[in-house]
Amino acid sequence: MTVVREALREAAARLAPVSETPRLDAEVLMAEALGLTREAMLLGRLDSDAPEGFGALVERRLAHEPVAYIIGRQEFWSLDLKVGPGVLVPRSESETLIEAAQSWFGNEAPETILDLGTGPGTLLLAALSEWPDARGLGIDASEEALAYARGNAEALGLAERAEFRIGNWVEGLSGTFDLILCNPPYLDSEDDIMADVRDFEPHLALFGDAQGLGPYREIVPRLAPFIAKGGGAAIELGKGQMDNVDKICRAEGFETRRWRDLLGIERCLFIHI
Repeated sequence: MTVVREALREAAARLAPVSETPRLDAEVLMAEALGLTREAMLLGRLDSDAPEGFGALVERRLAHEPVAYIIGRQEFWSLDLKVGPGVLVPRSESETLIEAAQSWFGNEAPETILDLGTGPGTLLLAALSEWPDARGLGIDASEEALAYARGNAEALGLAERAEFRIGNWVEGLSGTFDLILCNPPYLDSEDDIMADVRDFEPHLALFGDAQGLGPYREIVPRLAPFIAKGGGAAIELGKGQMDNVDKICRAEGFETRRWRDLLGIERCLFIHI
């Protein structure tokens, strides 16, 4: 019988051609098969027999299925979010938007939050966990994504402060919000992206037009009436898009602040009047 330590080594070698993080993927899948946290597995189960179900999980990853879909969840801002086919997998670089908002509000706190393109509730639920007196609204064009968002809000004890609606950005909305969060589809339709993303994640949440700038040209000119006095909007960008999106925002009369993610990529534009 193969022990966990050996099974991890073999799986990581097999996954290397299809993953940028083959060892991590193998460890996460093994922990899932064992029904343990990754930390508990690494600390106490490396010499245990590898579970039979591990091989099937590895095969799914070899077919490029995202690890988050295989295990059914993804961590974001220390929250455990349920995800699956039809919903965009939360990514750590999106945490830059929450960091930018924290810097803007400082010791104050937003009371009302709007998340445009909320997906599984990623940014809205992270913000509500950060500011416990805030209430928020998440908008998405996908009912499938909104079902995940509502389930995540319930599981995290945030359902009373989070509302989710089907919609097209700010169309049909009224009122103002202290903080607007937005992660639009910004990939160029011609981009060469990993099969994990291209073949599994929803294209509606991924691709803009050529250069990926179309959603910004659609959204930014409509934002000002929805930003409360003293508030602002944190908008996620793709690599290399900062200068173009900054011009779009400044043409609409916004002041802008640029934020980099942990890899040094200009990832978030915080805009305000």
